[in-house]
Amino acid sequence: MSKGERNMPRCVWAGSQPHMRRYHDREWGKPVHDDRRLFEMLLLEGAQAGLSWDTVLRRREGYRRAFAGFDPVKVATFGRDKQAALLRDVGIIRNRLKIEAAVSNARAFLAVQNEFGSFDRYVWQFVEGAPIVNGWKRSSDVPATSPESDRLSKDLKKRGFRFVGSTIMYAFMQAVGMVNDHTLDCFLAGKRPRRRRH
Repeated sequence: MSKGERNMPRCVWAGSQPHMRRYHDREWGKPVHDDRRLFEMLLLEGAQAGLSWDTVLRRREGYRRAFAGFDPVKVATFGRDKQAALLRDVGIIRNRLKIEAAVSNARAFLAVQNEFGSFDRYVWQFVEGAPIVNGWKRSSDVPATSPESDRLSKDLKKRGFRFVGSTIMYAFMQAVGMVNDHTLDCFLAGKRPRRRRH
């Protein structure tokens, strides 16, 4: 990261850590339509529940290794022995419920793919196929949920997904660019305007 990049104004949550800034600059709020990347963010956002994003992001490569490169087909086959081994893996967050949810969510993910042709086609319908670009002035203005995340959460739960509460799903929607919540003082604000709400 160059000196110029380091001095760019960013969303407050990006902080000063290089890995957080890289994630903010290169990924957060950019539309994702690749199913494996969508599964990755679904898994990681579920792992974050009750923790900081920094905690999860530092373990991202550990998760990539432990969860077969975020391949839902492979993760869906993880049996009890594999899940028990993951509970001993220091490269990830060793929470039994979250590990079990990652496996059951992989199976539910494949069912959605089978029904809709892709998870991408399924999930983006909740924002009518285009990012919602908000214009928040301060980070304190950014909500924890939205009507869209409420609907997505409810539908995912009905399909058997776990760790997909509305707050988790709003964070997922921000991460994969379904919602662009870069605050107006951030250098990335409004870079990809489509449908503005505020």
